[in-house]
Amino acid sequence: MKKLTAVVALTVANVASAQEVVKIAHVGATTGPVAYFGKDTENGARMAIEALNARNPVIGGKKVRFELVAEDDAGDPKQATAVAHRLVDAKVNAIVGHQTSGTTIPASKIYYSAGIPQISHSSTSPKYTQQGFNTTFRVVSNDMQLGRALGRYAVKEMGARRIAVVDDRTAYGQGLATEFVKGLKQQGGATVVAKEFTHDKATDFTAILTKIRATKPDLIFFGGMNAVAGPMLRQMKQLGLNAKMMGGDGICSDEIAKLSGGAMADGQVVCAEAGGVEAAGKPALDKFRADYKKRFGIDVQINAPYAYDAVMTFADAMTKAGSTAPAKYLPELAKIRYKGVTGPVAFDQHGDIRDGTLTLYTFKSGHRTMLAVTK
Repeated sequence: MKKLTAVVALTVANVASAQEVVKIAHVGATTGPVAYFGKDTENGARMAIEALNARNPVIGGKKVRFELVAEDDAGDPKQATAVAHRLVDAKVNAIVGHQTSGTTIPASKIYYSAGIPQISHSSTSPKYTQQGFNTTFRVVSNDMQLGRALGRYAVKEMGARRIAVVDDRTAYGQGLATEFVKGLKQQGGATVVAKEFTHDKATDFTAILTKIRATKPDLIFFGGMNAVAGPMLRQMKQLGLNAKMMGGDGICSDEIAKLSGGAMADGQVVCAEAGGVEAAGKPALDKFRADYKKRFGIDVQINAPYAYDAVMTFADAMTKAGSTAPAKYLPELAKIRYKGVTGPVAFDQHGDIRDGTLTLYTFKSGHRTMLAVTK
């Protein structure tokens, strides 16, 4: 009996040693004020890893097991670079992340130097893919597309004429606000009556909102995240500032209603999410959302399906290359054509998603309601 047990143990050990472990890292802010976004995408990446392993994957004739290496950068650029160095030392095969543009951009230089491909599921600053790095990719539209679409929508569909612009001085917030103003100018018919800024950890906006109120805006555009936008909405109501608010994906989840303390009126906030599917792709995304809720007991926030597709895209490139080595599968990644739950994944020469979509939302009874999918 002992001999049989030893043989079984040896066989298991041999199988384990013959199976290659493929490390795919996910990096996001899983602590701090936007931790709900980071956990959302980490969950999406974890679902992809589990789905891949359930298929008993084989790459290049060798059995492989995918492993998620989950890291927290707390939304802080310094912590992001420290995490990036740690992942390079750990010899991970691929990077999914980071979450914000302010963390993704500095970390991308480290991954590029190490030759490790990176797909961001949520970073939207154009600067990320304009650095000339062949390792940088993203599966969502960038701020150039997002901001300009919002600018057009503000004038054409919302009838905004007097617009105040506020940003949180992050790479994401500033970039989005800049592109929004460009969209306004392209559309014509509206005036920027005030430009103010805050920071991403601010809680008191009385001074800037008082200045903005004097300009009598009908819309305030905010480049930043829910953690700031929610309290800003509450203070707008306290000051009797009855303007609407518009922003990007950073304010585009139900969390904004909670953070506003009930101050957000129905239809007051309009936001856009980079991505979204048209009618033909809706069943696949609906199934993902249902599977996500079954697995984690909560609803998808925003970017979980994009993190899922990022992992799956890496796996597809590795399979096509017959190798998990970054240098060998990178050429396949650059020319990939993958059908994801968020739609077709293919990259242009910079690493930006081709034919990226945008989804516009408002909120009713504290819940996000879709307005339109556009490009």
